[in-house]
Amino acid sequence: MRKTLLLTLAALLVLGVACKRVETQVEKAETGRKEVEAMALQIESSAFEDGATIPKKYTCDGDDRSPALSWTGVPDGTKSFALICDDPDAPMGTWVHWVLWDLPPDTVSLLEGVPADSQLAVGAKQGLNSWPRVGYGGPCPPPGKPHRYYFKLYALDAELNLPSSTNKAALEKAMKGHILAEAQVMGKYGR
Repeated sequence: MRKTLLLTLAALLVLGVACKRVETQVEKAETGRKEVEAMALQIESSAFEDGATIPKKYTCDGDDRSPALSWTGVPDGTKSFALICDDPDAPMGTWVHWVLWDLPPDTVSLLEGVPADSQLAVGAKQGLNSWPRVGYGGPCPPPGKPHRYYFKLYALDAELNLPSSTNKAALEKAMKGHILAEAQVMGKYGR
């Protein structure tokens, strides 16, 4: 009886140590997952909160200036960034407001009011929006329900070297197989 009791206690002790090891491994895995999540690519604007109203100055009813954007969590291996802003709520289908690519990998923000030039001083390039013109064109929806405007940032493992006549479809085609991470911030605007 004593031998059986000792064997049972020894087995419980071994099982307890094994369970503690498993708990420790689970805790480490969860901590690692949280660190990865915290380091994921994220984009925001100082002009509006995600899901909030875009101020009038960034629209066709105001100065039609691009809002300031900034990002964190740049993945290793990033060689350039691309940015697309579009409105999926437009009556004739998705309306493209901004197409930009070849932002250098050390870029972590865009200031308000990016010039409507096909080539920017930092080396980035801008293509055609749906008007069609080069650069940013702010929200300009028809009267009615507010539209959603998505500013989508892509971290790429290559520079794209596309011509200034590039539109959203051509940019998306060129990005295929090169996207390391993506993030978005959405603002709303209605009239």
